[in-house]
Amino acid sequence: MTAPARRLPAVVENGAPPAPRAPRPLKPPRRPPRAAAAPPPPTPRQLLLRSSLALLAVVLFGVLADLIVLSQLQHTIAQQELRATLAEELAAGTAPVSEGTVDNVLLSDGDPVARIEIPAIGVNEIVVEGTSSGALAKGPGHRRDTVLPGQAGVSVLMGRAAAYGGPFGRIQELPPGEAISVITGQGEQLYRVLGVRYAGESTPAVSGTRLVLETARGPAYMPTGVVRVDAELVSPAQPAGARLTTNATLSPQDRELASDTSTVWGLVFALQFLIAAELAAVYSLRRFGWAKTWVVFAPVLLLGGLLVADQAIRLLPNLI
Repeated sequence: MTAPARRLPAVVENGAPPAPRAPRPLKPPRRPPRAAAAPPPPTPRQLLLRSSLALLAVVLFGVLADLIVLSQLQHTIAQQELRATLAEELAAGTAPVSEGTVDNVLLSDGDPVARIEIPAIGVNEIVVEGTSSGALAKGPGHRRDTVLPGQAGVSVLMGRAAAYGGPFGRIQELPPGEAISVITGQGEQLYRVLGVRYAGESTPAVSGTRLVLETARGPAYMPTGVVRVDAELVSPAQPAGARLTTNATLSPQDRELASDTSTVWGLVFALQFLIAAELAAVYSLRRFGWAKTWVVFAPVLLLGGLLVADQAIRLLPNLI
């Protein structure tokens, strides 16, 4: 066997072997990246500013949530309770026929006095005494300085257009001739719609007993005026009950698009509760951190915001 051929070393043109490669210079070791400096903890003033902005956001969110969502639920619950109360009084013959009860005690705002049905627009509501913002949160309200529906004279019922169920939000759609039924302690009273009336338009000339429905005019939650629907009684008129309140003595908060300032003290207490909860949350944040503070104080602040919102809504126009 022949031996394997040996490879000759590479040569350059002049026949000399190649020069050895120069060693690569060593690179200096890489410096470890600098750790990012931790931001300084917020000062008490910064914490208070942030919490105040959060507090304002909670209140605004509470007002919107109460007006658009929770008010509808509150109205439904109130109507169920009022319906049961009025049904008992009608069955017992003790439903009010004047501004007082059968015991001659002045009716309180929010007491049930009638049931109104307008089939054309799907209205089936319990009417309460009084037309303040708080009373109209329960349902349509009867203005105290007018007679009850069905009684000889002019009766005025006011209702909200959007919030708290918006029971009168569609009364502008009522054409002349539509039927309205109202049940009181004097029986069922039947009305026929005469027409819709806006500010500046004259009252229809009606010699008999009349019913006036009132609500806010304009976009939802942004009233631009008052719209009225006039209806004429077509059933026999009932004798009018005693009235202590007159147009001159009617409280300003019971008039159209009025605010209810009688419970401002409730708003003050709700704000105090919310501010105290905010200060406690700021202290807890510095001592225990975000996680524990959020778990404990988020529900408390939300509850405080809703309490403030509920009282603040009473300062808005009563027909929205």
